[in-house]
Amino acid sequence: MKNTKLAALLLALAMILSMAACGAKEETPAPTTSTQPGTEATTTPAETPKADVKYAVDENTVVVCTANETPSVTARGHNAVAGNYMNQMTYESLMALDMQLVPQPLLAESYEYEEQADGSMLWTFHLRQGIKFHNGEEMKAVDVVASLDEAKQSPDVATYANGFNDVKAVDDYTVTMTTPGPSASLLYDLCHHGNAVVPAALIESGHDFNEEPIGTGPYMMTEWKISESVSFVAFADYWKGEAPIKNVIWKVIPEGSARTIALQAHEVDYVVELDSNDMGLVSDDANLTLINNAGLGHSWLCINNEKKPFDNVNVRKAMNAAVNKDDIVTVALNGAGIAAIGQTPYGLMGFDGTGYDGYDVELAKKYAEESGVDLTTVSFEVICSDDTKRRAGQVIQSNLSDNLGMTVELASMDLATYLSETAAGNFEGFIGGYNSSDMTSFLKGVYHSANINASNKTRTNDAHLDELIEKACATVDNAAREEVLKETSRYLNSLCCQIPIYQDFTLSAHNKYLGNTFTTASGGFWVNEWCWE
Repeated sequence: MKNTKLAALLLALAMILSMAACGAKEETPAPTTSTQPGTEATTTPAETPKADVKYAVDENTVVVCTANETPSVTARGHNAVAGNYMNQMTYESLMALDMQLVPQPLLAESYEYEEQADGSMLWTFHLRQGIKFHNGEEMKAVDVVASLDEAKQSPDVATYANGFNDVKAVDDYTVTMTTPGPSASLLYDLCHHGNAVVPAALIESGHDFNEEPIGTGPYMMTEWKISESVSFVAFADYWKGEAPIKNVIWKVIPEGSARTIALQAHEVDYVVELDSNDMGLVSDDANLTLINNAGLGHSWLCINNEKKPFDNVNVRKAMNAAVNKDDIVTVALNGAGIAAIGQTPYGLMGFDGTGYDGYDVELAKKYAEESGVDLTTVSFEVICSDDTKRRAGQVIQSNLSDNLGMTVELASMDLATYLSETAAGNFEGFIGGYNSSDMTSFLKGVYHSANINASNKTRTNDAHLDELIEKACATVDNAAREEVLKETSRYLNSLCCQIPIYQDFTLSAHNKYLGNTFTTASGGFWVNEWCWE
């Protein structure tokens, strides 16, 4: 492990600076952005006269460009980042993460908890009054109960609802639930889109939320053109006030350079996933602003631990030691990231890199010999769902061939198919990742056996690991929980369930006159706070 690498990431995670705002509302945290070691600041060159600004459509509209199409616009039919972007437009939950990634009341106005005689914890949430759904009905406690009950029945998001039980409506504006004991994860779980609140009557009637999302969010969906765009209009009765920008169009452009070209040509106003190869182009364009934040997303070569020879821990360790993560950061990210240094994300409380092997070809060969498997006979497919992943895959392909004699075939797949196929275990390997705001949520989603056939894509099934994760979730004291999380990180390093490759920076770009375009360390942002300056 290189101390300079650790120092660079620590510095990057700490350097979150203030960015231009346009009258953020009282409940909205202060906007921030950052610069990274070795990169230019996220300000643009010399000013251009405002008269020269060219909107993609007009000053009442913003066109957002993203790489991947959402697999669903329901709150509970997916667990994908692309879907979460859409969900943030139309749905809200009891809690939400602030800029510092701390859960804060959202649809709930306040909450409290108390220990019961049997050791369980009773949580009471007091709802805000007068909040309307898009269909004009007022949100009440029965809607919360029905929504959380539905989340428990939804495989893609059930892991975020299984930590609480006995959800009850005490009155119209009070909801209670219990946890088996103290819970460090409940408030984070209640921030997840899977626990978004929708009308109970619509759930009961079998309403198609994929056709017509109905929530309490700042926007209403007006049209979804599959593989092309999703359009939204501001909700006039939104409880925080109608959004400054009335119309939002999300366009899907899978190819990275095409997204940048569209931005420079003013065909779109904001690119969510800027291709790292185009950072220089954006920085040199006086009409654009670059957002470059240190991120907490953890990316990897995921390998199916249920399939031979990947069920052999020494095979996995050989592959991990044979892959040069620094080269992947250079080739795939154009340097806009940090090589992974553990099976868990650096920067989250509970990270520990002890026992994680860096790039070491001789060590890789030693593990290969100890595995008893002739890796020169092994051929497998790695799925890539975008340009960045394919570039990473090309480095992995070369490393595993040159250092271990393995044959890797790269396959392209659209995001929706990729998500369903990998969740079902219909793969040998793929380039993927997971973005989380806290370590307990990361561990539950990525490694707990309850999430096999959902977000546990390695299909890891280890009783001791499950026990450690559950212990961490139930440990409220921060210092004690950190020690459990570190133990879990070390244990995961010994299992080497997959081959971590990098933590990338969050790169976005936009028309420089679009204001309040801050992002969090986990890549979150609030479209309803944007405005044209």
